[in-house]
Amino acid sequence: MIARGVVYLIDDDEALLHSIGMLLGTEGYRVRPFGSAEEFLGAVDPENSGVVVTDVNMSGMSGVQLLAKMKELCLSMPVIVITGYANVALAVQAMKNGARDLLEKPVSAEDLTAAVEQAFAEEVGIGAEGSASQELAGRFANLSRREKEVLDGVLRGQVNKVIAHELGISRRTVEIHRANLMKKTGAGSLAELVRLTLAVDRA
Repeated sequence: MIARGVVYLIDDDEALLHSIGMLLGTEGYRVRPFGSAEEFLGAVDPENSGVVVTDVNMSGMSGVQLLAKMKELCLSMPVIVITGYANVALAVQAMKNGARDLLEKPVSAEDLTAAVEQAFAEEVGIGAEGSASQELAGRFANLSRREKEVLDGVLRGQVNKVIAHELGISRRTVEIHRANLMKKTGAGSLAELVRLTLAVDRA
């Protein structure tokens, strides 16, 4: 088996820490498990490289707080956040604090390994970043005015009923616009939609 990079795995649930660690280990990654964000921060420094996979809801420092602390300490490793109850506010906060991806529990082996593999690819700069950024911007430019208005409501954490009331349209129409904007942007999930939108905003 080819040895891959280091994955810093953080979760205060010992059973999950073990099972996810076993999964990533069988994929060839070198897993360093930590039972808390504080334990992780005490063991790494800016010279370390790898990908961080952390739970959001932990005793002590949360995953979102960890992201903010990593930024403060100049720890630039990609971070994948795992949560049992992903929502818009959490996704936006995590992404703005630097998370590369956000996955909902129960996380499938395919989704997790794909997210980790992509994070490593981005860390070493694989791919044509310039052309990819232009292509991504083009997807959002193709959204209609109404789709952009619905997207704005989604990113503010509004439910379809509230978006419909504000825009003076039916809830069903909002659902259609949401489906269309997900298709046009290529987002497969709410977390990905947030990540793509923030990536376009930063470009």
